[in-house]
Amino acid sequence: MPNRDLQDFRQDYSIASLEIEQCADSPFEQFATWLNNAIKANVIEPNAMSLATVDENLQPKVRTVLLKEFTIEGFVFYTNYESDKAKEMTFSNKVSLLFWWINTQQQIRIEGTVKKISETQSKAYFYSRPKGSQVGATVSPQSKIIVDRRILDDLFDQKMQQYQDSEVPFPNNWGGYIVEPTYFEFWQGRSSRLHDRVAYQLENNSWKKVRLAP
Repeated sequence: MPNRDLQDFRQDYSIASLEIEQCADSPFEQFATWLNNAIKANVIEPNAMSLATVDENLQPKVRTVLLKEFTIEGFVFYTNYESDKAKEMTFSNKVSLLFWWINTQQQIRIEGTVKKISETQSKAYFYSRPKGSQVGATVSPQSKIIVDRRILDDLFDQKMQQYQDSEVPFPNNWGGYIVEPTYFEFWQGRSSRLHDRVAYQLENNSWKKVRLAP
């Protein structure tokens, strides 16, 4: 497709507005409200979020992961501790998250620091997953080069048979992380690209709300 055709793709946003006076004092409360709205609007996988990290060459990396829990402490997701993103989070614990919900024309950007959660919490979630997902986590050498997809499929089938009537051993290279936010930005699409943006900045252990220009 020629680049000139991309210039013709336009979407005017007009579903809602965002007034700073209507925003909750807590960004976590505001997040919960918008997440519930996204669920009601039938957004596909409303818990999908982009996770941005940086590697040792200061190259930013971004990919989609799934939010599995959030509290006022932060946002929890799970992954392989030997994956590229895990290595990058070891190099720098500063990360960003992004939620984008087209149905509600809303976006949430979050900045913060990340750390591992307890093994106990990771195990509890691991064993709440379907057995296929448990086995998948154990057989995939995430981010490593593999010669053929059939290697994974064959190993998966083998392990599913092996653990058909028994518990899958918990992998010690898999578990959760929690992102502890220091900044939130709530974006509501508006007409003529004059979007609404409200940010929450953490100052002296309290959240300050400000409006940003689009």
